[in-house]
Amino acid sequence: MKNIIEAIRIPKERVGVVIGKGGETKAIIEQATHTKLTVDSENNTVMIEASEDADPLSVWKAKQILTAIARGFSPKNALKLVDDDVFLDVIDLKSIFPSEKSQIRIKGRIIGEKGKTRKIIEELSETKISVYGDTVAIIGEEEEVKIAKKAVEMFIKGLSHATVYKYLSKMKQELKQKKYDLWERTPELKEENKER
Repeated sequence: MKNIIEAIRIPKERVGVVIGKGGETKAIIEQATHTKLTVDSENNTVMIEASEDADPLSVWKAKQILTAIARGFSPKNALKLVDDDVFLDVIDLKSIFPSEKSQIRIKGRIIGEKGKTRKIIEELSETKISVYGDTVAIIGEEEEVKIAKKAVEMFIKGLSHATVYKYLSKMKQELKQKKYDLWERTPELKEENKER
């Protein structure tokens, strides 16, 4: 496989998190993604290089994990991105609200008192959310990320907490039903395959 190299900038205060105690986090990311990471603490960058036995998506996955850590996620939550069914979505508040005052207000609405609102969004959408710097980042399966993102966008538009929670509860039920229906259809599919 051709050697793929990518660079990613990491906020200065998150470089230590990428490295981890005694280089532990860096080693876990390298092992999970079959990449080699070179951390430049002076320039706050990480070079990602695919190992010879790497999957073509390995560099992209490592970049997603590093982006998640850079956006405030713990390495444990960021490493969920190794799974092909788990995605990262980052909402840039600065592009929506140029004023820092507006960004702070919106972040406050999304986080809630003592983190209550964020926790409710996470529980009802089955995602992980990080509000860090001028971004809101979401980790989860595709459908769940879409639901959480829509909830965040509803807060950005100024909708009430009650309206957003109602939307989240409704979507959680719909998703639960969808998963149940899929589960119920699975035995039928197995039977059809047996008959062929």
